[in-house]
Amino acid sequence: MRILVTGASGLLGLNLSLLMAGGQHTIVGVDRSRLSGTPFELIQADLLGPDACPRLLEAVRPAAVIHTAALANLEACEADPGTARLLNADLPGELAAACAGRSIGLVHISTDSVFDGAREGIYTEDDVPNPPGVYSATKLQGERNVLSAYPEAVVARVNFFGWSLSGKRSLSEYFYNNLSSSRPAPGFTDIWFCPIFVGDLADTLVRMLEKSLSGLYHAVGSEALTKYDFGLRIARRFGFDPGLVVPASIQDSELTARRSPNLRLSVHKLSTALGREIPGVSTGIEQFYTQATQGYPQKMRSYQQV
Repeated sequence: MRILVTGASGLLGLNLSLLMAGGQHTIVGVDRSRLSGTPFELIQADLLGPDACPRLLEAVRPAAVIHTAALANLEACEADPGTARLLNADLPGELAAACAGRSIGLVHISTDSVFDGAREGIYTEDDVPNPPGVYSATKLQGERNVLSAYPEAVVARVNFFGWSLSGKRSLSEYFYNNLSSSRPAPGFTDIWFCPIFVGDLADTLVRMLEKSLSGLYHAVGSEALTKYDFGLRIARRFGFDPGLVVPASIQDSELTARRSPNLRLSVHKLSTALGREIPGVSTGIEQFYTQATQGYPQKMRSYQQV
């Protein structure tokens, strides 16, 4: 299968493209100008340009698209809601319409934070979202735009961790960078989430395409924990001082964008559709550690255009 990956320099886009390159599927990445020398085909394009989506699909002629490109920085979305709307809501709808007109499979990446987390319990795909900020609101509108234009598309709500091009994009890198330098790293004890390792997510997304799934799915990890507990697990696996992971409350932080306190999401629908269990955080942290010992972060950054 020829798969077009948008946002190829992002945390998910780059990991997915690198992990799948050379396998049974052909990967074509779309990036504006941040990458070079990648082991997968790379096209430089601005997806916000006039008729960018139709022209890109005509040039690449993929069997499927995994759309990871987004403005994912919560603080940046609060500061510039117009750009957030263009990238997170309008663009997905335009891409979905272009894919629908050409019968090209589409997996659109959304977020678990469409829920406000105000209640206890586990959220399913049937629960009504209530986005708490600009990022989550624009991502929710993106979901709706995609499924309205292309009901056969897949929308995957995610929360993932792993190594990134900058080394500063994921929560796992935040803890690693601080703890490896013997710096304290506050971890929120009042934020629950279900993170999945980016490699496991990449594999899951491709399996969703292979199964020709459609509609909305929660594609997160199978285990819920607090961000404080996540930091402790990173510390212990790498042999860092767990005492440097400092319990903290989101209420005392200086973050401007509101965070959802409870993002426990059910993966039952996805697990059933794929006929397999969804990986949890424990195996993911093990893979994150293994990649560190094998020089994967350094190899990844060698593709960064100077």
